[in-house]
Amino acid sequence: MQFEGRSAIVSGGAGGLGAATVRRLVALGVKVVLLEPDAERGAAFAVEMGGDTVAIAGDHNDDGAVGIAIAEAQRVGLFSINVNAAGVAIRAPATASADGVPHDMRLFRDMIELHLFGPFNMSRLCAAAFALNAPDADGERGVIINTASTAAFDGQARQAAYAAAKAGIAGMTLAMARDLAEVGVRACAIAPGPIWTPRLAAAPPAMQAELIGNVAFPKHFGRADEYGSLVEAILRTPFLNGQTIRLDGAMSTPLTNMGTPPAAAG
Repeated sequence: MQFEGRSAIVSGGAGGLGAATVRRLVALGVKVVLLEPDAERGAAFAVEMGGDTVAIAGDHNDDGAVGIAIAEAQRVGLFSINVNAAGVAIRAPATASADGVPHDMRLFRDMIELHLFGPFNMSRLCAAAFALNAPDADGERGVIINTASTAAFDGQARQAAYAAAKAGIAGMTLAMARDLAEVGVRACAIAPGPIWTPRLAAAPPAMQAELIGNVAFPKHFGRADEYGSLVEAILRTPFLNGQTIRLDGAMSTPLTNMGTPPAAAG
């Protein structure tokens, strides 16, 4: 992929993984539209990044906000990149407590809406816009990258809703890639393990130590800019399609109580 003249939308673009992706894309010469639910944070980050970024306040489940972001991305360049990295801190109750209280269904629905419905909504609307692009030499018109999590494969205690959402991202990636093959759009997902973001920084030290203990090598937290570099690698590799790629230092996860917000970002 040639990056000059292209534009992208990054949902959650002022957060930990999203901001790292924006920095990487801007360094490559891409104009970036941030779709950020925190309007103040998004505006401040766009100012920090300069004229190569535009902040749009809105939620990825809001078709109106997504439409505004797509129109802006089409205005500033050849809109052909969508990276979805929106996520928030998560309360994590048990499926049922020892005193007989069941998991709150509204919380479960909210989790699925935020971490699965939202990325799919972004994907379908951006893919529809990409389908109208002229193809490049490989026949490619655009690339979509969603954010799964190691929780998709190693869901932990008090993480049932989050794991279900992230497993949904992993499950839809290959099907989406096959759907979009006929219009020349690739779809991949990244499944981060413990990446050092504001969410992980807020976790208790004991949980941080346990998570590092589960990483094989290198024996530290991942860096947000490594997520950004993997986004770049996916964009540069046309034959990479339909894959969910783990970014976790060969992590293996024994039973861990994730009663505080999970460290796997996205």
